[in-house]
This record gives sequence, C-alpha cells and structure tokens, in this order.
Amino acid sequence: MTVIVLAKCPKGPRGFLSRWLMEISSGVFIGNPSRRVREALWAEVQEYANNGRALLAYGNDSEQGFSFETFDHAWEPKDHEGLVLMHRPKESRARRNPASPKTGWSKASKRRRFGKH
Repeated sequence: MTVIVLAKCPKGPRGFLSRWLMEISSGVFIGNPSRRVREALWAEVQEYANNGRALLAYGNDSEQGFSFETFDHAWEPKDHEGLVLMHRPKESRARRNPASPKTGWSKASKRRRFGKH
C-alpha cells in the first residue's frame, strides 16, 4: 500500500499521480503500485513539487510495517532505537504569532467594567 500526500503543490504532479493512484481526498493519493513505479512517482513528485510539500508512506517488512519519506517538509524522519519517528522542530513564539498581542483590557471588558453597554 502506498500513500502520497501533497500540500501547496501545483496541479501537474496531482494529475500525474491520478494516473497511477486514487485521490481519496484533496492532495491524498492511495494505491498499490510496484516498488519501481512507486520510486518513479516519488521522483516525479520531487521534481515538480516546486514550493510544495510532499509525504510518501508505504508498507514494507520492517519492525513498524511501513516506511515514509518527506520532501520539503518541516517535520523530519529520525531514527530512534530502530524505529523511525517524525521529529517536529520547535517553532519560536515569534514565528507562530508574528503580531504581538495588545496589552491592556479588551473593548468588551472595558464596557463591562465601566457599565457602558
């Protein structure tokens, strides 16, 4: 079983993947191609994804029963005592919320506090 997930990719790779795999949701492709076809599909995705992200998961005979690869993805696969886990790097607070929150009371709180409705 093979699953490919595309995010922020152009329509070209999506159309190419739809020839070999079934698109079960927007950007989520699933199927059971041979290893050779899977590797060719993944190479095409990496070549034409541009600024998009891609994730490939497929079944194999490992301890976990599957393997996965990523392309231009913030999360990275890391080996941890024989198991491959996804490592999500910590984001800085400024990156998550670029606009700093305003200090003081909200307008609704001021109205309640001073009795103005």
